[in-house]
Amino acid sequence: MSKQQQSLFISDEAPWEADDQAQYQAAIVVLPEAPWGPYDYLTPDRLRGHVEVGRRVRVPLGRGNRTVNGYCVALENRVGDPGRLKEIRSVVDGEPLLSPSMVALTRWMADYYLCPLGQVLEAVVPAGVRGRAGTREVTLLHVPSEIAARLATLQLPEKQAAVLKLLAASERPLTPLQLAAAAECTLAPINGLRKKGYIKAQVRRMQHAEISETPTESEGHLSMTEDQERALNVVLGAMRAGRHETILMHGVTGSGKTEVYIRAIEETLRYGKQAIVLVPEISLTPQTRQRFRSRFENVALLHSHLSPAERHWHWQRIVRGEVQVVVGARSAVFAPTPRLGLIILDEEHDASFKQDAAPRYHARDVALQRAQMEKAPLVLGSATPSLESWRRAQEGAYRLIDMPRRVFDRPLPDVVALDLRTEWDSRRARGAISRQLQHAMEHALKEGGQVILLLNRRGFSTHIQCPSCGHVVRCQDCDIALTHHREAGRAICHYCDYQTPAPQRCPECGFEGIRYSGLGTERLEAEVRIRFPDFPCLRMDSDTMQKPGSHEAALARFRSGDVRILLGTQMIAKGLDFPNVTLVGVVNADTALHLPDFRAAERTFQLVTQVAGRTGRGDKGGRVLVQTFSPEHPAIQAALQHDYHRFASRELPNREEYGYPPYSSMVRLVVRGPVEAVVEGFSDTLAERISRLNEERGEPVRVLGPTAAPISKLRGKHRFHMLLLCADSALLRAMVQEATRELNPPDDVQWIADVDPLEML
Repeated sequence: MSKQQQSLFISDEAPWEADDQAQYQAAIVVLPEAPWGPYDYLTPDRLRGHVEVGRRVRVPLGRGNRTVNGYCVALENRVGDPGRLKEIRSVVDGEPLLSPSMVALTRWMADYYLCPLGQVLEAVVPAGVRGRAGTREVTLLHVPSEIAARLATLQLPEKQAAVLKLLAASERPLTPLQLAAAAECTLAPINGLRKKGYIKAQVRRMQHAEISETPTESEGHLSMTEDQERALNVVLGAMRAGRHETILMHGVTGSGKTEVYIRAIEETLRYGKQAIVLVPEISLTPQTRQRFRSRFENVALLHSHLSPAERHWHWQRIVRGEVQVVVGARSAVFAPTPRLGLIILDEEHDASFKQDAAPRYHARDVALQRAQMEKAPLVLGSATPSLESWRRAQEGAYRLIDMPRRVFDRPLPDVVALDLRTEWDSRRARGAISRQLQHAMEHALKEGGQVILLLNRRGFSTHIQCPSCGHVVRCQDCDIALTHHREAGRAICHYCDYQTPAPQRCPECGFEGIRYSGLGTERLEAEVRIRFPDFPCLRMDSDTMQKPGSHEAALARFRSGDVRILLGTQMIAKGLDFPNVTLVGVVNADTALHLPDFRAAERTFQLVTQVAGRTGRGDKGGRVLVQTFSPEHPAIQAALQHDYHRFASRELPNREEYGYPPYSSMVRLVVRGPVEAVVEGFSDTLAERISRLNEERGEPVRVLGPTAAPISKLRGKHRFHMLLLCADSALLRAMVQEATRELNPPDDVQWIADVDPLEML
């Protein structure tokens, strides 16, 4: 008999023995905090059918069997003896919090962003949903079917009979108070029926607060330009074919990208599907909300000012399919739409799409993964695309659509650079506003126009230093100079919010002539009010826009013309469409240009180009004046011409030469702790482990560092970092995983891995 013939008769167990063995269901559970798991638990027979993927369960943990909540991420039917598997104690949620496809998405996120799955799940499901905010336990009464069938034969007191008949006729269960009110009786007859078993009670958790949506006047369809029609046809082609395609819509400011989005969403709804629109948080302006609500009946707006109860209410509506369009910031990419047909990322280049706490995901990449899973088109829109997206489009991974013209063929505004070196050498004005910018403002205001001034620095003075001894007033917990806020009379750290009274004399030597220098929006506002006392001005930054509704109220005043001069940080640089704005002034284009970050030039180009797009949207036209000490810088020169192609063609070769993204993948490792020497030592150890693996395997991973981070101390913790670069993203992440496996840092030392980092400070 051949070996192959013998193998036909060899088995671990006889088939009739396998049939006789008991089967059991194992639930794979991960925890939302360390120890993360996964752990296998036995599903008891009483919970069969209730334990589902995406639901939370209560399980015993550790030797003490303390009860903790965990997420069920998989179920397996197994044969044999479950052995010492502990049983699930109960199910937390009435319905799954996550669909199987969303669980698959979180698994991808955990793998890609080097983060525990439980931590990802906690980020995906809002706290208000996990805590069932805005709900309460309610007792609901109903008449069992066998009792309802013999109502006429029951011998009951008159009041009880009336109550029972009324409840049996009700289309839905009623609470005891509702039933008493409807029957015009006390609770006594109801309690009597419950004791007799004629009325059954069930306790459910129900939503008790609903949000009233403000009705919005419907907006008619706008005529489409040739560029818009072409872009729309590309999106609709992918949608009608039922395939995923990533489309990069490169449209200049004012080219009508939003109208293309809306038309594509309308087609999505005709197919019975839903759409998700992601925008930067600061672009969730009243204009954006009005635009979508005027065109669609059921829109959920998800933003940071929602209460937990409001977020839970929206979540429930989305799950039930009652919402057609979800518009929101970064986390809206996780909206639980059951029939997703389209995802749109507007201003896809914006850094706010990157989460700065674990899991450190980028909404653009998560949206791409989700759109691929759902076989839905993904539209990325921007006047200044990220170089990562631009290169993918050049390579053919994304479909590129150009929209180079504004609607109504309006010209792009003239952009002129004002050389601040000349202004400084003239020894005249020392304020924030140069003579040329002041003259331009006077002319614009005289002609009835409005002015926007951008300065991406908060506070009054950004630097407090003693000219006698050189002491700089710094945060006690961060390696950062404090910013003077004159209105509050405080010196404030913008990283940890440490505050101290603004010093009148040097804290070190007592010199009374301490110097306040540097320029922030508060100081700019004071200068504008002095120079233009007859024209109302308004400052918009995170200091003035803290109250709920303040952002909307400020923009409403500007739209109505009550405010003629609007000044602020980057929150005024995008998402605004005011036809009467005829002048934009960039007070200092160099604030981010020379930071120790390889993306500094890209961010400067994007910010100047975006704010320049706020003008010239009406019949009056517009112009832009950019104040800078570096007018010859390639990023500034490209922004003056609204020329993204010119910027990309100059910047990409620099990135390629030094091996920076998009020509490589990057992971940033940051180590922090209270004792600098200990942090530095652990950073060296971590770097040695990575370098040793790199040498053993001959893998092309480049290690930069470790070295002190540009902000070397933050919130009382010393910080060291290193950058790892490699063309192969999967290889790079695998190396980090192996190097950090069973890594035990010293007490009080933490480390993080940031995949595809945007923040280098």
